[in-house]
Amino acid sequence: MPLDAPPLQFPVPDASAPRAVLTVTGADRPGVTARLFSALAGVAGEAPAVEVLDVEQVVVHGHLVLGVVVGALPDEGRPAIDDATFLAHLRRTADVVAAAVGVDVSVEPASGADVAGADRPHHVIVLGRPVPPEAVAGAAQAVAGIGGNIDAIRRLSDYPVTSFELTVSGADATALRTALASVAASTGADIAVEQVGVARRSKRLIVLDVDSTLVRGEVIDELAARAGRAAEVARITAAAMNGELDFAESLRARVAVLAGLPEEVLDEVREHLVLTPGARTLIRTLQRLGFRCGIVSGGFTQITDPLAESLGLDFAAANTLEVVDGRLTGGLVGEIVDRPGKARALTRFAAQYGIPLDQTVAVGDGANDLDMLNTAGLGIAFNAKPFVREQAHTALNQPYLDAVLQVLGFTRDEVIDAVPVSGR
Repeated sequence: MPLDAPPLQFPVPDASAPRAVLTVTGADRPGVTARLFSALAGVAGEAPAVEVLDVEQVVVHGHLVLGVVVGALPDEGRPAIDDATFLAHLRRTADVVAAAVGVDVSVEPASGADVAGADRPHHVIVLGRPVPPEAVAGAAQAVAGIGGNIDAIRRLSDYPVTSFELTVSGADATALRTALASVAASTGADIAVEQVGVARRSKRLIVLDVDSTLVRGEVIDELAARAGRAAEVARITAAAMNGELDFAESLRARVAVLAGLPEEVLDEVREHLVLTPGARTLIRTLQRLGFRCGIVSGGFTQITDPLAESLGLDFAAANTLEVVDGRLTGGLVGEIVDRPGKARALTRFAAQYGIPLDQTVAVGDGANDLDMLNTAGLGIAFNAKPFVREQAHTALNQPYLDAVLQVLGFTRDEVIDAVPVSGR
């Protein structure tokens, strides 16, 4: 049996060696980046030799901003280079590049801390339709106020919502969320915070609540209207969703008023369901990207099972109305899917598909969704009651369900590439 190869040894950048930041600005055109790095490679034939430590490039409406951090490499047979000499060589190189391609190239000294911070960075996603300038200003001020720094900004989408992603370093997660929550409340924009890392793009399962999340309105209210008890049931539903009543108790009370309704009303209500805008786009995109998608509802299987089948979902869980001789009895059959039941269902489906809970996403709006939202790796309160928003990982108050994709870090172009959107 062959012995394992010895581990490769890689040099560690010397933080004490001279470092510099080259910033290129100007009209974007082919060859600018290639010309800069070719010129830097040419420096290696003289003194000093350089290594590339960091690169960031963005083009905004045809205007290029390119930042490059380089460091001096030790060169055997030559004395160590000092900062002033290193910067002088780079500035001569910058002048050559600027003259050749018609851009501005500045050179400034950089410290080791500028290259790699010790704090785990976060993504801050600002969403709105529109995004007011005060939301971006407020987010930037909040980040600076807790000692953080915005390292990069990119646009994720311009439709159906406008969204920007800020990469923030040097900020404590709890302090960052607290500071940004105040900005969101005062500006009306949605601001979500997620830690940078592979976990964000490793999500593989999503669970959606149904009433007032996947579909508009509450099914129980529609059924109650057909029993002539709409106002009574609506009051109970609102109290339950606000956390003022135990969900299981409120569910039994609401179902009781349906006694005597013909089974056919279930078909009528189901046929009149209206999906939340963006629901199909969200599901189709995530399915194309390999997600397992399903619903967990405090509603009724007679509604949710056909809905799940029509959308091609992988799983569904809900309560079952008792039907005898073609009429609703006002009772339920089997285990009640209440607040803890929703979390159990999420855990069960994740285990079924071999997906760790930290790779799951849950979306809901009411108090009975809270356990599910907090069990998932990412819980999103969607147009939720205030105290639900406060307890979820993040919140969306946009009318479009596919804004969830931007919270997950997908750009509009990636959505279009995954599933061309012909209808929302």
